[in-house]
Formats: sequence, structure tokens, C-alpha cells
Amino acid sequence: MSSRHRERDHNSSRHDRDHGSRSHHDRDHSRDDRESSRRKRKEDRDSEHSSRKKRRGEEVNEEEQKTETSTTQVVQQSAVSAEQIKAMMTKAKAQITQFKSSTVARADPAANNRAADLQARIQQSWTAPHMANLLNSVKLPPSSANGAPSAKPTPLILDDFGRTVDATTGEVVEMKSAYVPTLKANIRAKMREQFKTAIEKPPEEIGDSKYFDNRVSMSGPSRPRRGFKFHEKGKFEQQAAKLRTKAQLERLQSEISLAAKKTGIASAAKLASILPKRELKEGEVPEVEWWDSFVMSIDKYEDFLSIDESSPEKLLLKYESINNLVEHPIQLKPPADSDKPVEIPIMLTKEERKKIRRQNRAEAQKEQTEKIRLGLIAPPEPKVKMANLMRVLGTDAVQDPTKVEAHVRAQMAKRQKAHEETNAARKLTPEQRKEKKVKKLQEDTSNGVKVAVYGVADLRDPAKKFKIETNAKQLYMTGLIVAFKDCNCVVVEGGPKQQKKFKRLMLHRIKWGESSKRNKNVEDDDDESDEDDSGTSKINKYCQLVWEGEVTQRAFSDVRFKSCPTEAFAREQFRRHSVEHYWNLVYSNTILQASGMDTI
Repeated sequence: MSSRHRERDHNSSRHDRDHGSRSHHDRDHSRDDRESSRRKRKEDRDSEHSSRKKRRGEEVNEEEQKTETSTTQVVQQSAVSAEQIKAMMTKAKAQITQFKSSTVARADPAANNRAADLQARIQQSWTAPHMANLLNSVKLPPSSANGAPSAKPTPLILDDFGRTVDATTGEVVEMKSAYVPTLKANIRAKMREQFKTAIEKPPEEIGDSKYFDNRVSMSGPSRPRRGFKFHEKGKFEQQAAKLRTKAQLERLQSEISLAAKKTGIASAAKLASILPKRELKEGEVPEVEWWDSFVMSIDKYEDFLSIDESSPEKLLLKYESINNLVEHPIQLKPPADSDKPVEIPIMLTKEERKKIRRQNRAEAQKEQTEKIRLGLIAPPEPKVKMANLMRVLGTDAVQDPTKVEAHVRAQMAKRQKAHEETNAARKLTPEQRKEKKVKKLQEDTSNGVKVAVYGVADLRDPAKKFKIETNAKQLYMTGLIVAFKDCNCVVVEGGPKQQKKFKRLMLHRIKWGESSKRNKNVEDDDDESDEDDSGTSKINKYCQLVWEGEVTQRAFSDVRFKSCPTEAFAREQFRRHSVEHYWNLVYSNTILQASGMDTI
């Protein structure tokens, strides 16, 4: 029983829910129907009202068009009198009034207001003051009953809209009324246009003015037109250089005058007066030395000897040029000394070099650690080797030892390859190695050139000639090698290190008393007659450093070997380069040594 009761209650509750939902649905449907019917009735009323207004507007427009057509036809007639025009206008007004009265009863209030508005505007246009001027401006051909011209004024003809109509053509005449702006923006725009027009207006001629007097002739001030003046490039730089040179010259002159006051010399021109008046050739003796010409009144020493002892000394000497002051010459700096202070290189010990290297490596490692901490570079992989395999990898090495060993060996090969590539990149190329060697051998000779002159007794051995010439070229030295019988001269120019290496070659490395195997038989035949019973050679084979010193610049461009048959030809080789004194030193030293005297 309980189950049947529960089923009946469930069915009744479901029926109530269905009934409630249907009642709600019916109410919503009825509300929608009412709203749609209300909208439909409103739309019908609006459409009926608009159609009624449209019909009334069309009727009014038709009547206005009819009236305008009749008026235009009347105006277009050529022989229309003023009385006929007035009659037609009166008739047109009556028709308009009758039409409006007939439509007032069926027109709505809006249409009535519009018609009253139109009638008021027409009446106002007739009574406006400017209509009188318009009537006077319109000229119609006057006519009378007998066709004679009338003296009455031309009538004003208006259409239904109050517009002025031309009597002959029937066209609407546009009336131009003065426009006066009221807004500030429009007022400013109008003033701007007026100002622009006044500016663009051509200036009035002076002769047309009432204040102009043609009896007075006076020309006004005229200013010539100035154009651009372009300056040449570098003009002001040259002017600045001249000013600087002038200032430097003035400063130098002031210094010279100050030095002249201290030393008793009046001016620098006095120093120039003691110079020889003509150039002397080499070896020529002047008639009077320049230091004597300053204090002597005669031009030649012969004239001084020909003067009698009885002559006064005033005729011989210039006492005004002699005083009790001492002239100190200007001290010049030697050409080889440089202005830069000499820098002595610091020699570090082995411990100091290791300490500096350790500090540099620690600084680089610290910088790399900072970059890894900031995330700029990735951290390096752990450095795994076969020795620390178990300690670094731990359980991974136990799980798969073959794979781990292959990984470790690949990592070791990668590190070895990177090391070799770094060394190869740091290694110098053959061109760079050659440049480094040349830079190491070459020396700066801008402050002075070291020169060495060697005297050699015998230079017939080709091996020794080859050694001298080749070493001089390898050391990048310049000079000249002259071979003449027993007087051979070797001149080389270069830096201090180059001279040191070449000096060791000439005095120690080359054995001048020994002969090469190739030239041994030739020398044996030549020395048979010179040997004594003891077997020693009478000819002393030597190489002697005759002179070494320093000059300002090089005299030769490269190393050359010359074999000279005569002494004059050998001397000529040195004269071409203005160093004949080198040959004089070697030649005189050879003569002294051959005669048994002390050499230089």
C-alpha cells in the first residue's frame, strides 16, 4: 500500500508541475500578442498620417506650379503693360487665397501654419524698403492705348515665392545683399581677407598723390644689393698659420734681442756680416777667414803684410767691434739624443713571474664565475676522468659502466681537441713569424746610425765574401764592401745590436788564417814562395776594426760588393756617397801596416 500511495503522490506532483509550466507559457504568449497588435495599430496610424500630409503637399505644389506657370507666361509676353501686370498679380493672389481657404477646413494645424507663414513672407517682401529700388531697376517697355511709349516707371514683377522676375526674359533676378558677419571667427576671417587684399594691391604712384610736388627734384637713398661672398677653402687656415708664424717670429726676435744684450751683440744682422760673401770650393783657402774679417779693416792677408810698421793701428783693426765681453755660442743638442727619458726594463725573478701569472688566472676565473652566477654563460660540464669516474658520477657509473666510460672518453677527447685548437689559433702563421723576426732584427735609427769600418788583408776566399754579404743582409744593415789587392774595406751601417752581431762575425767567427777546401790548392801555390824554413806565412792575414762611430743618417741604401782594379776606382765608389774618408782611413792603415809602423 505504501508503494501505491507514493506512486500516486509522485504522479500528482508531476501533473501540478506540468500545469504550472503551461500556465506560465500561456501568459507570456498573450503578452507578446498584445504588444504586437499595439505596434501594428501605431504603424497604421503613422502611415495614414504621412499619406495624408503627402497628398496635401502635392496639392499645394500643383497649385503653386500652376500659378508660377501662368505668371511666367504673362511675363514672357513682349508687349505687356503695367496695368495688365497688376491685374494678373491681383488675380493670382485671389486664386492663392481661394485655394488656401478651400484647404483650411481639411488641412491639419501644421499645414495651416505653413500657409500663414508663406503669406506673411510674401506680404513682407512687398513692403520691404529694397523692393522700391528693385521696381526702379526693372525696366519694362511701356505702352499706352495708342501704342506710344509711356513715361511711367518700370514696374516690379514678382513670382509666387516673392522672387524678382525679369519682365523680358522671365528669369529670376538674384538680389545681392550685403553680408555682415556676427561671429568672431567670421569677423577675423573677413578682416584677414581685407588686409591681404590691401597688401596685394599695387602701391600708388608718387606722382598721382596730391602731396607730390614735381618742382622738387630729390633722389632717395639707394642701397646696392649685396650678394653672397664665398671664401676659398683653406683661406682662414692660411691666415691662422701666418698669424702663428708671425707670433713665433716675434717671440724669437725678442729672445735674440735679449741674448744680444747679454752678450754685447747689437743685433742678429751683425752675425750675418761675418759670413763669407761667396761660396768656397772644397780645398780652397779663403783670402780672409770669417772670424778675422769681423775685426780687420782689410780684405786680404797680403794687404796686411804690405802695410808699413809706421802706419797707425787704427787703419788695421776695427776697435769698435772689440769689447770686454765674451760671446758664448748657442749650445745645440746632439742629434742622437732623444727627448724621451730612458726607460730601464724591469727584470722579474722566477717567483715574481709565477705570482703575476697566478694572480691573472685567479682574476680570469673570478670573472667567469660572476658571469655564470648572473646567467650570462652556461656553467661548464663537470671534468670527469677515468681516475675520478666513480667519485663524480656515483650510482650512474654502477648502473651502466660501459655507457659511462664511453661518455667519459668522449669528453676527454673533446677537451684534448679544444686544447689543440686553442694552441693552433695562438700559433703564429709563417708570415707573422717572419714579420716578428724582421721586427726583432730591425732597429730604429732615427736618432743616430752606428757605423763600423773594417780593414781586411785578404778577401779572395768566396766563402768569406759570402758570409760577410749574407750576414749583413740578414741583419738588415747597409754598407759597401770594396776589394782591392791587399787593401779591402768593409763599411756597415746599422743599430747597436746589429753592429754587435756583425762585429763578432768579423773578429771571432770567421777564421781569416784558414782557407776553404775549394780554394786551398790555389792558395798553396801562391804561398809556396812566401813560406820560409819554419813553414810560417809571411803574409799576415788579418781583419781589423779601423773605426766605429755614430752619424746622423745613412749614406748607403743596401749592401753591395765591388771589386776594384785600381785605387782611384775604389776611392770613387766612396766619393759617390760622400764618405771618401772611410777609404782614406783603411788605405792609410794598410800602408802603415805594410811598412811596419804602428797602425791607427
